[in-house]
Amino acid sequence: MKNLLLSVLISVLSTFLVFAQSSSVQSQYPQTKKGSEADNYFGTQVADPYRWLEDDNSEETKEWVKSQNAVTFDYLSKIPYREQIRKRITELYNYPRSSAPYRQGDHYFFTKNDGLQPQSIYYYQKGLSGNPDVFIDPNKLNEAGTTAVNFVGFSNDRRHVAYSMADAGSDWQTIYIREIASNKLLNDELKWTKFSGAGWYKDGFFYSRYDEPKKGEAMSHVNEFQKVFYHKLSDQQSADQLVYQDSANAQRYLSAQTTEDEKFLIMNIYAGTDGSEIQYRDLRSNDNDFHLVFPGFKYNYTVLDNEEESFIVQTNNGAPNYKVVLVDPAHPEISNWKTLIPEKPELLQNVWLAGGKIFTEYLKDATSRVYQFNRRGELEHEVQLPGYGTVAGFTGEKNDTVVFYSFTSFTTPASIYKYGIATGKSEIFRKPEVKFN
Repeated sequence: MKNLLLSVLISVLSTFLVFAQSSSVQSQYPQTKKGSEADNYFGTQVADPYRWLEDDNSEETKEWVKSQNAVTFDYLSKIPYREQIRKRITELYNYPRSSAPYRQGDHYFFTKNDGLQPQSIYYYQKGLSGNPDVFIDPNKLNEAGTTAVNFVGFSNDRRHVAYSMADAGSDWQTIYIREIASNKLLNDELKWTKFSGAGWYKDGFFYSRYDEPKKGEAMSHVNEFQKVFYHKLSDQQSADQLVYQDSANAQRYLSAQTTEDEKFLIMNIYAGTDGSEIQYRDLRSNDNDFHLVFPGFKYNYTVLDNEEESFIVQTNNGAPNYKVVLVDPAHPEISNWKTLIPEKPELLQNVWLAGGKIFTEYLKDATSRVYQFNRRGELEHEVQLPGYGTVAGFTGEKNDTVVFYSFTSFTTPASIYKYGIATGKSEIFRKPEVKFN
C-alpha cells in the first residue's frame, strides 16, 4: 500500500510542478534576518547567520514561522485540483490494517488502525482464540491524536509492560507501567528519557535518561551525559539508583538490556549512528563493575540473547554483510568466537529469536529472504514467502510453536501470515480489503 501511495504522490508532485511552472502566481517570501554569528573550525571561519532560528521559544522565531506558513498555504490554496487529490489519497489510505501479533506470556499483542486514526491502537487477547480488547488507545490521550506510544520492555514474568509516551513528535519520552492481566496503570512515571528501553530485573528495570533541563530549554538545550538508572516498581523516580554513567564522554548514548534469565545486564554504548561498544555485568555476583566485551566504535554489535554463559551476537566485525556468533563474555577475544551463522553475499538485515529458533532476514534484489536455523546454527528451513516483497515479525516466546509475520509488496498490501515452526508452512491469518485494483 505504501508503494501505491508513493506512486500517487509522485504523480501529484509532477502535476504540482507543472502548475508551479505555468502559474502566474508570484510568491513573495518574507525577508529573513541574517545574524553575525560565526565559529572558527581549525582556523577556518564559518558563518552561521541563521543561528537565531535555533531558539524555537523566541517570539521572533514564532513570527518567522507564521510568515512562512502564510506564504505556503496561500500558494497551496490556489491549486484548483488540490481538494480532488486530497480526497483520492484519503480514499486510498482509508482501510483497516494491523500488525503481526506476538505472544507475551498468556496474551497476544498487536496494533490495529481502522483507517484514518491518527495513531494505531494497541490490542491484546488471551490466547489465539480469545477476544481482542483495547490495551492502550493513544488517540484518547489528547484531542489532536499526536501522542505516540511504544512498548519498551515486558517484564520477564510477563506480569508488567513498560511503555513510553511522546507528544507531538518530540524525542522526549515519559515511561509508564501497566499490569497486563488487569490492564491497570501503575503510579510510576519516569521523565526525561530518550530512546530508552526497559531491561527488567527482579521487581524493576534498568532504563536511561538525562538530567532534567532548565525551564524553557527542553527543546533547544543540547542533551549531554545520558545515565542509566534502576527503577523499582512503585518508587518515585527520585529514588532510582544510578547504575552507569560516563563522565568523560558527554555525547555518548546508553541503552541497558537484560537477558531473559536475568543473568546478565548488557550495556550498549553508542558514539553516533554507526558503531557500538558492549559492556556487561553478571547480575548473580556481587561485582558491580562493568566489563568490556566488544570495544567501540569501529563495528556494530547486537546481543540477541544468551545461551547459558555465552552471548548470541549479530555483528559486522569480520563480516561486512553481518553474521551471528556465539561469544563467551569472560573470554571475548575474536579467536574464541564460535560462528553460528556465517556471512552471506546478501546483507543480513534482521535476526529474530522465537520458538527456540533463529530467524534471519537477508536482503536480496531489494526483497526479503527468510531462513530458520536452530540455536546451534544449523539451517532447518527457508521460509517460503508469498512472493517477492518485504517481511516483518517472527517474534515471540522461546516455547512458541507458531509465529506471525507481515508481508507486503508492490502489488500486495500488508497481510499477516501464521507460520508453523515445526512444519515451515505459512497460511494467511489476516488480509486487508483495499479500494483499488
